[in-house]
Amino acid sequence: METLRKSAIAGSWYPGKSSTLKQDIEKYFAYVPDSDLAGEIAGLVAPHAGYLISGQVAAYAYKLIRGKKYDAVVIVGPSHRVAFPGVSIFSRGGYETPLGVVPVAEDLADNIKKFSGIVNDIPAAHLQEHSLEIQLPFLQVALGDISFVPLVMGDQRANTCYELAEAIYQAGHDKKLLIVGSSDLSHFHNYNDALQLDAVVLKHLQSGDAAGLLKSLDSDIGEACGGGPMAVAMLAAKKMGADKSQVLKYANSGDVTGDKSSVVGYASAVYYA
Repeated sequence: METLRKSAIAGSWYPGKSSTLKQDIEKYFAYVPDSDLAGEIAGLVAPHAGYLISGQVAAYAYKLIRGKKYDAVVIVGPSHRVAFPGVSIFSRGGYETPLGVVPVAEDLADNIKKFSGIVNDIPAAHLQEHSLEIQLPFLQVALGDISFVPLVMGDQRANTCYELAEAIYQAGHDKKLLIVGSSDLSHFHNYNDALQLDAVVLKHLQSGDAAGLLKSLDSDIGEACGGGPMAVAMLAAKKMGADKSQVLKYANSGDVTGDKSSVVGYASAVYYA
């Protein structure tokens, strides 16, 4: 494979041993009640903290797509470590996890670049970024062999979100795609303040209102580190026919660790036709 992006977080954010990793994900799935959601799932929102803290919330999204077939998955995440304008794509090679290599859907990646001048190859943006990689083992267990397009947003302004969603749609409207928006919610508030901030974001996720979400984040009445990626997932899924939305699970780190003095919020949501 031309360019292999080695795991940056295996053994720390999630188990580094393939059998343990698969076992843990199966355990998370087992705790999710079976859903009677009927329809074509085009978009998901999932958190990107360590599995011990947010894996169970993520499982509510990924269990819904178990055994389904997609031509490719597009994962959109925020940049935590590298500052750059626009959006960075990893358009060649693949990402490695303990469960194997997930190859890049190179034709789709090239098409996305063709439809938008703000999407460029900036390899440094991917090297240590956890927001995309953390989604891959769940996708590998739920879908088996998949290819994907990794997109890291250096800029999460509204016009960037709309342009990226349009580029994804134009590049992949003739394919069956799954768009994943990777985001955590509020950071480091006490438990009750976090609930209030997160309720604003959850309201927009529940109604599929990307514009309202971006506006609330801009005015600081809600908080998310991946507001742009969530908005892109909602916008692109809608363009691909998704007309229904549902928040699947919300929790914050205080629910898991018991420390409610300073918490981080997590949500999973689905967009489907």
